Amino acid sequence: MKKTFFYLIISVALLLGPIACTNILDQNAVDAINEQSIFMDINLTKAYLGNCYDLMDGTGATGENDVALGLSKDLLCSLSDESVLSFRPQNAAMFKGNLSGDNLGYLGNNFYSYLRWGPLYTDIKNVNVLLAHIDEVPVTDATASLKDRIKGEAYFIRAYIYMKLMQTHGGVILVDKPFAMGDDYLTIKRSGLDRTVAFILADADKAIALLPEKDKIEQGRATKGAAAALKSRVLSWSTGILMNGGYELTDSLITFKQGTRTDRLKAAKQIAKEIMDGKYGHYALTGTTNDPPAVMTDEIVKQYTKVLTGIFNQTGTWDDEVIWGVMLNKAAGKQAAQNKWWGPNGYHNWGNNGPTEEIVRRFEMKNGTPFVWDKYTPGNMTLRDFTAAQLAADPERNPYVGREPRFYAWVLYDGAQWQTRPPDGLARDPESRIQTGYNVDASGKTVIVGLDTPQSDIEGWNSSKTGYFMKKYMNETVQGMYSLNEDTWIEFRYAEVIMDYAEACIELGDVQEGLNAMNMVRNRAGLPDRVTTDQAQARDYYRIERQHEFFGEGDRHYMIRKWMIAQDVIKNANHMVIKHYPDGRTSWANDNSAKVDARSWMRAGYWNPIPKVEINKAPQLQQTPGF
Repeated sequence: MKKTFFYLIISVALLLGPIACTNILDQNAVDAINEQSIFMDINLTKAYLGNCYDLMDGTGATGENDVALGLSKDLLCSLSDESVLSFRPQNAAMFKGNLSGDNLGYLGNNFYSYLRWGPLYTDIKNVNVLLAHIDEVPVTDATASLKDRIKGEAYFIRAYIYMKLMQTHGGVILVDKPFAMGDDYLTIKRSGLDRTVAFILADADKAIALLPEKDKIEQGRATKGAAAALKSRVLSWSTGILMNGGYELTDSLITFKQGTRTDRLKAAKQIAKEIMDGKYGHYALTGTTNDPPAVMTDEIVKQYTKVLTGIFNQTGTWDDEVIWGVMLNKAAGKQAAQNKWWGPNGYHNWGNNGPTEEIVRRFEMKNGTPFVWDKYTPGNMTLRDFTAAQLAADPERNPYVGREPRFYAWVLYDGAQWQTRPPDGLARDPESRIQTGYNVDASGKTVIVGLDTPQSDIEGWNSSKTGYFMKKYMNETVQGMYSLNEDTWIEFRYAEVIMDYAEACIELGDVQEGLNAMNMVRNRAGLPDRVTTDQAQARDYYRIERQHEFFGEGDRHYMIRKWMIAQDVIKNANHMVIKHYPDGRTSWANDNSAKVDARSWMRAGYWNPIPKVEINKAPQLQQTPGF
């Protein structure tokens, strides 16, 4: 999926160009690449398809500032209650009450180009050109199947891009063929949500029919499984309260007018079950789904944590959990810099996308019980303060001790083991543990500043605003200050399909069936089964589980909108202040006196407006309701 389209076109053109001395005035220049020449040869068509893949993220760029689908300097989870951007916290317009067509905030910059109206329609245009001409490409018996596969990949790409546009804007402009000179652009209008979703599902079905399973195609290209997972995501999203009358009852751009939510839940359940049954290829969760040990020792927790971390550090052949994604590989010209972007400032990294205290507290204990901040001091939700003797008697007084494996796999916190410090920090931290706290004297006066704090002499300006760092997708073997990352951004993984199935079951009243599926994901994470016969309780269990499993992947941005809970979970973000005393006493204080990011939810933020610049080009377009 690297951006080699232009150079490949030229090289192939030179190889295929005429060498006979025919009428020279009738020859095209060797660099005159146009639609006609591209679709005269299957190899040129395949190269053109590669460019369409590149532009799925809206940019096609490569290198340190690349956006590989959801892998970006600014993660989409920072447009939810999961994390805070250190660089641009004020740009979350939907959290500041000023989101508009003129001010899209994050969603107007290139770090979220995979959600932007203009760049995505550019790739739709390219895909439509390919689909309009693919049947003209001459093939032999040996290449006929390749042409069908290319067509299937193009349908997958178009379905994916329209899915992103639909999840962000609702009903959109549906275009299935290239525009021609003389077309009246002023007659183009947005389609309703029903038609938009139907269009995406139709493209997904065409892709499923034409594509091979994963073992019959090179890694990174679309497959039957990828198209089916896309269909599962779209159908699961379509069951949300947001689109089924919870936000608006009458406007067809953002509310379904046909069918019922029950119909959509049944459809979502069916496609997810088909994937789980292997209809589109073999997929499985990484690790074991057996019941975890009754007693989770620290060593066992580490084993589960290692498995979870490894899912996102894959550098070779993907395991069976990955349905589709982007492999970052230097040899292929595709790398990213997530260790630099998100890593601790004490390692000369940039500390972006700091997890919030809210999400840190939601991760469970290793025995599957909820973490309770005020367990030892009922009613005090701000402070934990214990002596060395108290901590020795019960180590779980430390809020970071005894937690579930996903907490240790996804989050870096004060005291967490991390990679070897660079030379200027190693002498002060020979154990290479995260230092977001302060050593203080008996009076509370700071005597040593942690290397990863805002006051650190190692790039304190790059510290996390919350006191936590993102660990998910980082690689402990990569020194971010020196090297880029080569691993995988997973766009569709099998755990999501299982969770889509579980939700559909629970919402349809098949509570035990849904819990059985959800518990597969919990058991893989080292947690015991959830048990209940109550639908409302099962729904709560499910929503907690989904956030923990997909933390940091951007899923939460969609879920808080799908379930219409954003107004309940979007809260001010604070900094965790940790003090270590000389006698072994330690305190943890959620400092709400100085908010690092003041947040509130504007109701219109459940959907995004069309950029004003696009409305100016086509004044007949109806703006998203609420704007």
